[in-house]
Amino acid sequence: MILKNFSKFLSLLIIFTFAFSVYADEKIDIWKNGNFQKDKNLENNIDGSLTNKNKDTSSLNKIETNKKIEITDGSIEKSQEANVFGVYDPEDFNFNLNMWSNTKAEDVKASIKRLKKIKLSQTSNDILENILLSFSYPPVGMNEKEFAQLKINWLIENDKIDLIESFLKQNKDFDGKEKAVQYLVDRNISQANIKKGCEKIKFIDSTIRDSYLEKFKIYCLVFNKQNSQARLLLDLLREQNQSDKFFDDKINFLLEISDKTTNEINEKNLLNFYLSSVTIEDFNYKPSKQTNKEIWKYLSAANLINIEDLTDKKEIKELEKAANNGQINPSIIFTIYKQIPFNLSTLINAKNLYQTLDSSDARSLIYQKYLLAEDVDTKVEYLFLLEDLFKKDKILNIFAEVLSNSLQNIGIENIPKKYKEIAESRIERNEKFNLGKVKYNDKILHQSKIMKFYLENEDEKKIQKDINKIFKKITKNKKYFFSAKDLALVEALTRDGFNIPNNFNTKELTAKYDVPKNLLSLIEKKQNAFLALKIVEIIGEDEPYQLDPETIYFITSLLNKMDLIKIRNKVLISALPQRV
Repeated sequence: MILKNFSKFLSLLIIFTFAFSVYADEKIDIWKNGNFQKDKNLENNIDGSLTNKNKDTSSLNKIETNKKIEITDGSIEKSQEANVFGVYDPEDFNFNLNMWSNTKAEDVKASIKRLKKIKLSQTSNDILENILLSFSYPPVGMNEKEFAQLKINWLIENDKIDLIESFLKQNKDFDGKEKAVQYLVDRNISQANIKKGCEKIKFIDSTIRDSYLEKFKIYCLVFNKQNSQARLLLDLLREQNQSDKFFDDKINFLLEISDKTTNEINEKNLLNFYLSSVTIEDFNYKPSKQTNKEIWKYLSAANLINIEDLTDKKEIKELEKAANNGQINPSIIFTIYKQIPFNLSTLINAKNLYQTLDSSDARSLIYQKYLLAEDVDTKVEYLFLLEDLFKKDKILNIFAEVLSNSLQNIGIENIPKKYKEIAESRIERNEKFNLGKVKYNDKILHQSKIMKFYLENEDEKKIQKDINKIFKKITKNKKYFFSAKDLALVEALTRDGFNIPNNFNTKELTAKYDVPKNLLSLIEKKQNAFLALKIVEIIGEDEPYQLDPETIYFITSLLNKMDLIKIRNKVLISALPQRV
């Protein structure tokens, strides 16, 4: 009986040992084939995210996007299939797949709508990009298709060409793919540099299938005199019923398969319009306010906009509206203004006569008068008079860049005192954001060499020694005032595991500053991605170093509480150091 029981025990032990060895040998990869199934080695964190106990640190290389993923989190029912779309691994910015799971779709949409009205700083743009383009499940009340479209629309609206390319490479099938591909193709055609466009489009590999893209590839082969390859690709497109009568007619003509082509100007899309322009002899096209924006851009870039009759005010006004809407380059308008003829008497008495003229003629006259002016005072006076004339007809967008560039060329130091303040507000700061070289100052905590930990990845042991040394030096100075920026650094150091001297009373000092309750509530609700989005709204047009110290403190404090350390570091690096 004992032997029998021992035999059963031994059998069970062998089976258990074999099963454990097979289980242990199997590498856990939650991204493998995109099948994300809850496993015994995956734990639920307090925020609802999933942690892999055997996590491989090279998670970015494991991501295979746009695959079916199955999760058992409360926000998505078990066995429900879901797709995620993006460009970045969420962990790169301390997020996770469920970063939006506790946030309502309408809150996200409202925030993005507000952000569209702001000219965001470089740091704000960078953070927003990191948030929106991290792979994740959609917010509550938004399906995966709508979420993918939201991302694509943002990329297109902000002309993020490189990121659109990355999105197409990393996400094979998603709603809005056709729109993204067409935007990419049209962007290349609209610059009227087909050679560059054809080179650029080569990045798209054979796995990205889209008829519009394939047609452009065929034209590029023809353009580069690779006719045999163009014919082969055209035959394949026809076999798949992806070609059409108009495209076939144009390509056959360009391949010299046929010796004539239709004179129809096809405006269905930019590719068809472009093919019309390069195959019709004496091509002549007059755009209208209904003309597609991309067609306007192509006409402008290809110098196909001509005004035969400069007395046709209606046509000039249509072009002004197009320039104001960003459809054509404003330089075309100023070229027209220079061509409109005025007699000498009218030019001499421009200030008295411009109000009696048609609005476009008035702008032309004052612009010519500005070009003829010799002294700075007169030039500046005419520039601001022109601004008023553009503003009156609500087409100021045409003039904003010209005004800014003209004032910069004159030099702010040369502008008359009465115009100086308004001139400074009109000059657009388009120079590339550059923080400058850091100058360490150990007499001020947040400017001290302790910051080397964030700026230069200095060794932790060395930084701890610097903390002890600098705190000791500063606390000896009884007149020293610990600022909100100092507290931002202290909280970051504490969060990152450094020891702060006991005589530094953090609690007493932080009690002076209030963190907005509505933002604290997002922490309680574990809405980390939405909190980051709100912080983008707060930073807005400014760089972090331009914010007041209290705002810098509460932003970094919130990011610490949500463990959004990568974003916090971006703020610290900009806001705290003294720079040359």
